[in-house]
Amino acid sequence: MSVLERAYAAAKARRARVVFPEAEEARVAEAMARLAAEGLAEPVPLAQVSEAHVAALVAARGLKEGIARRMLERPLFRAAAMVAAGEAEAMVAGADSPTKKVIEAASIGIGLAEGVVVPSSFFLMLFPDGREMIFADCAVNVAPDAAELAAIATASAASALALLGASRVAMLSFSTGTSGAGDSVERVRAAAEAAGFTGPVQADAAINPRIAAKKGMGAGDANVLIFPTLDAGNIAYKLAQELAGAQAVGPFLQGFRRPVCDLSRGATVEDIVAATAVTVAMGR
Repeated sequence: MSVLERAYAAAKARRARVVFPEAEEARVAEAMARLAAEGLAEPVPLAQVSEAHVAALVAARGLKEGIARRMLERPLFRAAAMVAAGEAEAMVAGADSPTKKVIEAASIGIGLAEGVVVPSSFFLMLFPDGREMIFADCAVNVAPDAAELAAIATASAASALALLGASRVAMLSFSTGTSGAGDSVERVRAAAEAAGFTGPVQADAAINPRIAAKKGMGAGDANVLIFPTLDAGNIAYKLAQELAGAQAVGPFLQGFRRPVCDLSRGATVEDIVAATAVTVAMGR
């Protein structure tokens, strides 16, 4: 059973309430209808502002009541407050909103999970040969420092465990082990040591057992690839799509107290359905 088949089965079993702040967008509306018809989720309408929503924002950030009410006039913040207030179990947005706005609303309304220092994202990469991998961070953090890279790796490992059943993390660099030096290598090395994962390691050694053995770094069987910068991650996932025919599902946000999905603004109805099912499957 593929990861998407497992996610669909888990979503049907959970049938979580999901709020879509962009419900009036045609693709989102069609996806919501399909999700409900197929029993993958229970789409929740965007509610009117309530005292519970105001209280959620005030409690989460210590905002003044007037500021909280003004924020709640915006659908993204209201949807996040609904999740915080327990009126929905997950939030799916981004079809008509930039990632920055989705993260801002989730950060203020839902908040980061305990111990998380930075929100991040991952793509679920599905290759024609059957390989299933997680690529991170490909959508959020431009130039993470060592502590942020370690946090991204730790969050991605948890996401892989939830979706793939195992997490084998490789922290990528242009250098493997001690073969190279430089600020970027040392940053990846410090992050790998802090998080307890393999790195720094070149991409071929991360996924090819023969090359890994030759270079003496790990088993070469990583299913989670952590990129040193947003440049590297974004370029890599798009090349995998275009040259290897991979399907990129996501991006999914991670590190929040409750599940949040940031859709691509070019997402199709099928993409939105799949992303929602995966988001629900990852829910607690």
